[in-house]
Amino acid sequence: MFANLAQMHRATCEKFGPRIALRYKENGLYRDLSWGAYRSQADAAAAGLIEMGVEPGDRVSLFSPNRYEWMIADRAMQSSGAVNVPLHAPLAPKQVEYQVGHSEARGIFVSDQAQADKVFEVLSGLPNLEFVISFDRIEAPSGLKALTWEGLKHRGRQSGEAGTAEISKREQQVGPDDLATIIYTSGTTGNPKGVMLTNGNLVSNTINTLQITDIGPDDVLLSWLPYSHIYARTVDLYVTTLAGMTVALGENVDALLQNLQETQPTWVTSVPRFYEKVWGHVEQLPADHRKVALKKLFGRRIKQLSSGGAPLPKHVCEGFFEAGLPLLEGYGLTETSPVVSFNNLDNCKIGSVGKAIPEVDFKIAEDGEILTRGPQVMRGYWKNEEATAEAIVDGWFHTGDVGFLDDEGYLTITDRKKDLIITSGGKNIAPSELERILVTDVFIDQAVVYGDGRNFVSAVLVPSFPHLELRAKQLGVEIDIQDEFIRNPELIEFFNERVEHVMESVSNPERVKKFLLLGRPFTLESDELTATLKVRRRHIIDKYEQQLAGLYD
Repeated sequence: MFANLAQMHRATCEKFGPRIALRYKENGLYRDLSWGAYRSQADAAAAGLIEMGVEPGDRVSLFSPNRYEWMIADRAMQSSGAVNVPLHAPLAPKQVEYQVGHSEARGIFVSDQAQADKVFEVLSGLPNLEFVISFDRIEAPSGLKALTWEGLKHRGRQSGEAGTAEISKREQQVGPDDLATIIYTSGTTGNPKGVMLTNGNLVSNTINTLQITDIGPDDVLLSWLPYSHIYARTVDLYVTTLAGMTVALGENVDALLQNLQETQPTWVTSVPRFYEKVWGHVEQLPADHRKVALKKLFGRRIKQLSSGGAPLPKHVCEGFFEAGLPLLEGYGLTETSPVVSFNNLDNCKIGSVGKAIPEVDFKIAEDGEILTRGPQVMRGYWKNEEATAEAIVDGWFHTGDVGFLDDEGYLTITDRKKDLIITSGGKNIAPSELERILVTDVFIDQAVVYGDGRNFVSAVLVPSFPHLELRAKQLGVEIDIQDEFIRNPELIEFFNERVEHVMESVSNPERVKKFLLLGRPFTLESDELTATLKVRRRHIIDKYEQQLAGLYD
């Protein structure tokens, strides 16, 4: 067992030396970085941070989209003893101000001028911020120390043997209970909470996740989910490090299919939204053609696909399995480092999120809430003892999710506890389950269910636009969008029939009786999706509650 993340990374780098650790695109061409070069650059950057006065326990923010420098900077902070405070790349200046200020970060890494300008806009509200390090060259205001990424590494190399000795000393001193990162969770209201994860949390979760994952040094992972989220951070960066496998950096979600062809991975981690979109393109094909199409999309070497971060529609998972592509769903939270359960190739039950990984315990509270304990559970929330005491009671972390364990130990999530709908008739309804049922229809791409305190359930539906356009053509109508919503009576009636059909599988009080048909998909830019493309139900309901209320007139 490694005492910290830095020791784990160094051991792998020494073991695999010249083998390829990272593969990334630069100026349209892929470049490879060996394990040896990975460690060498991390050491140079770590020594540079030490030269800038960073002490063990100091917070340093990292504000950048995915790029290979992000990964090396993370390792450098671990070796210097600093605490990484990653910021989601789309954050607005005021959000940056809160998270950098609340964490009392002394420095910040930024990717480019655009990200730097967000920081500079709120600089007066960041009295603890002393320096900025930029991956690309930027213009910085006077009074703030500014270094380029190359400048930081050069400064570290200049420290010579003294810098190397200090890194070694700090790596030996950092223990399992020392903080590795503070990650701010996106709340629906108020300011986000800073989740404190220790080296022990992340090392144990890495080791225990790898134990049930069939991967090794000859595998290649295509990685594109944001490293500012703990899902990609632990699984894509730390688990792959322990396995000694190659990580190929995807460019973005729009280029993902192209990146699959270019890198030919054996493993892909993603979120349900991506798999839903892929399935929507092949669902109407005959089964044998569907299998060929999916194999072509994911490449000849693919062994398994992983899904996390949100519920995976069961019909999508079944479809991938039937096509010979195992799509394995897991479950976790930022507060649990994150993995607590996972389906694997040897033990899989479609519709569940798998069994608990080693060293993790579950129990179901009387009200159905899932509780978990183990070495993966966070230390607590940064500067928020009250929230910590509410979340962790007698060693059990209260997940806020509702679900059940079956006789074989497989966990199934039914909904978020706070999202449960109680109708005016007293019926308890899990909106996630209804949303999963709705999107099984090929004409429905996304859904958000509404009805708390109402006498029936309604929804905001996003159609599958290729299917919608084909149906409109068959009906001989132009799609009429007014105030964001589709208004054609013919199309509304058609979708009403589709909704009634899929709702036959649930009881009458649970059925969606009326709906709004949105004329565009939910988007990240409109704050309707999280960075991992999970639908922000509360935000969408708040946004359209007036129109939804009109359905009850």
